[in-house]
Amino acid sequence: MAAEPLTAEPLKVAVIGGGPGGLYAAVLLKRLDPRREITVWERNAPDDTFGFGVVLSDETLGGIEHADPAVHAALRGEFVRWDDIDIVHRGRTLTSGGHGFAALGRRRLLEILHERCASLGVRLRFRTQAPPAAELAATHDLVIAADGVNSRTRESHADVFRPTVTTERCRYIWLAADFAFDAFRFEIAETEHGVMQLHGYPFSADASTVIVEMREEVWRAAGFDTLDERQSTEQCAKIFADALGGRALRANKSSWTAFRTVVNEHWSHGNTVLIGDAAHTAHFSIGSGTKLAVEDALALAACVEEQPDLPAALTAYETERRPVVESTQRAAAASLRWFEELATYADQPARQFAFGLLTRSRRVTHDNLRLRDAGFTGAVEADFGCAPGTPPMFTPFRLRGLTLRNRVVVSAMDMYVAEDGVPGDFHLVHLGARALGGAGLVMTEMVCVSPEGRITPGCTGLWTDEQGAAWRRVTDFVHNGAPAEAGSAEAGAGAGAGAAIGIQLGHSGRKGSTRLMWEGMDQPLPGANWPLSAASALPYLRGVSQVPQALDRAGLTEIREQFASATRRAADAEFDLLELHCAHGYLLSGFLSPLTNTRTDTYGGDLTGRLRYPLEVFDAVRELWPSDRPMTVRISATDWTPGGNTAEEAIEIARAFAAHGADAIDVSTGQVVPEERPEFGRSYQTPFADRIRNTLGVPVIAVGAISSWDDVNSLLLAGRTDLCALARPHLYDPHWTLHAAADQGYSGPAAPWPLPYRAGSRTPPTGRTDGPKPRLTLS
Repeated sequence: MAAEPLTAEPLKVAVIGGGPGGLYAAVLLKRLDPRREITVWERNAPDDTFGFGVVLSDETLGGIEHADPAVHAALRGEFVRWDDIDIVHRGRTLTSGGHGFAALGRRRLLEILHERCASLGVRLRFRTQAPPAAELAATHDLVIAADGVNSRTRESHADVFRPTVTTERCRYIWLAADFAFDAFRFEIAETEHGVMQLHGYPFSADASTVIVEMREEVWRAAGFDTLDERQSTEQCAKIFADALGGRALRANKSSWTAFRTVVNEHWSHGNTVLIGDAAHTAHFSIGSGTKLAVEDALALAACVEEQPDLPAALTAYETERRPVVESTQRAAAASLRWFEELATYADQPARQFAFGLLTRSRRVTHDNLRLRDAGFTGAVEADFGCAPGTPPMFTPFRLRGLTLRNRVVVSAMDMYVAEDGVPGDFHLVHLGARALGGAGLVMTEMVCVSPEGRITPGCTGLWTDEQGAAWRRVTDFVHNGAPAEAGSAEAGAGAGAGAAIGIQLGHSGRKGSTRLMWEGMDQPLPGANWPLSAASALPYLRGVSQVPQALDRAGLTEIREQFASATRRAADAEFDLLELHCAHGYLLSGFLSPLTNTRTDTYGGDLTGRLRYPLEVFDAVRELWPSDRPMTVRISATDWTPGGNTAEEAIEIARAFAAHGADAIDVSTGQVVPEERPEFGRSYQTPFADRIRNTLGVPVIAVGAISSWDDVNSLLLAGRTDLCALARPHLYDPHWTLHAAADQGYSGPAAPWPLPYRAGSRTPPTGRTDGPKPRLTLS
């Protein structure tokens, strides 16, 4: 039987929860069809509220204005607006302008929505616990669960919604001050117990929200776990007396809590739908809780209006909102992680610290911040060492005796087109083109140290002199490929000159003897397989992959010597840099992870044991590699799997390699076990590089979905990395770096155009693409 159209009869709607999201959904649904019977259940009194101020973006306000001008007009008269962010770093206040905030008191927001509900005829039941969602679903056409982070609806139907709730590592408390900050203020207090932070912003002419936050262990060490509300409020006022000008703080049913990130696999169950914090949460440091709830309400009302029946409406609502919410949650996760690791940034120079804070969520970038506040951004660039007119990515970087002309690295990418391990014309063109394209460092794919160490039959190697000679052909072209642009630092020496080339040496371990990627990634060869060896006798794909032989002492020695022989050939082939591949589940990575190393000898057990063999190989390579040429190590900073290596262990792994002479750590993640669950997203691996760099002070190479020159500049200026490695962007555009220079108006020596290509150094004209885009509005 077909679902009945929504317009046939007026809907009977139950809303569980009288927060901004639930109330606004009720307003919109009632306004769109006054015949609808809509009831909101709220267990608290009308004037009960938690927290103090609410921040809304201009984008959200624009949606409200289109959907309900009456609510927008009421809000507009209440907002406090400001543009500046003040960041206080060890007594020094740095101000960045042009940001544009609007805030009002949460209580006043609720009053406006109560009044609008009453004027439209929405029934509000205060001090009344809503009946269970299942009961309401039997007597109503639509049940909207807006019952917050502790949603009873979500938990009572957890088998359908399939929620994941993650408790984060900081404690925080919402307080208020009876004066208005003149900017959004961030301030840290470095106490004997650890770092604490204050987030403050005005929400009326004479009041501000003040959130105090700190790591759980700091909170306990400071004794906050033993203090009541009054004592906690007084203690926070003492700690941040300078920020408050000696004024008191006040509470409102305030208590210390740990933020919980809520994710649901599904947002609807029959005619019941989740919105706001019941469906998803985003850390308060990006100010998105109320914004997301209000936008959920807007989208839900629009979909109910537009779709032919309720199932289609709920499907459309989730389809529309989920990508937006997931993007916001990724930004919020990056922001909260920055604050969780705040202590690692405290020693940064003041402007770099401030820039890192402003760009922590990756939603504000270098280019965006330059538009908002060119003066502040220019000062950060000057501190970084940028010459006038030079973007951060085009500053040089030195590792031992190697100076890279810029900070762009062509990441190692397996090509699978070698014959008997010998690189051919394809490799010459592939790597040569990217060197001509302007990158500072071009990395080979993983070059295997033995025939048995290949991933596929198409992998390159360096176990013969013939392979070494073929690689020398490639390095010669990268170093001397074409005449340079006149006036560049490399003029007369070749536009390839100035580009460096690095070799990544590795052994496939248990992930070897597989088909070419496009024939079936990680699938065994249909025939002519070679024997595999690994740390332990564990296949990569259980029941599919070959079971490797656990290496004995003789096997360990043989492979170490294979790495040594390959190193000699790499030096003779004039590679500028050597990277030891200890990531992605290949042989050396297999020793590092407890998921793939179950040995009971000295090469297994705790992290010290698991590090022993990779460090032995590193030492053998470092001894033979020329002392003036740098070595890097690629690691998987997390296995993305319970029981695997963690970000904390990655720091210790990086520390060990640095102590043995690694000049930089190339920080990747995962690919160690097939059951991994990566948290994909833009620049998703950079926080791991960031943490290693700022904990150990070791140079790092960041990788992982870095796709724009703006990302590169942002990560460098914030001190999150020293070099940025990009893979897919260089497949899409071999001249990615030169085009990034052209886009930014840079024409200096760090991005020299080959003379034959000089005519292409300007962006070609294109057709018009500025036509109006459709926009969803509610009439």
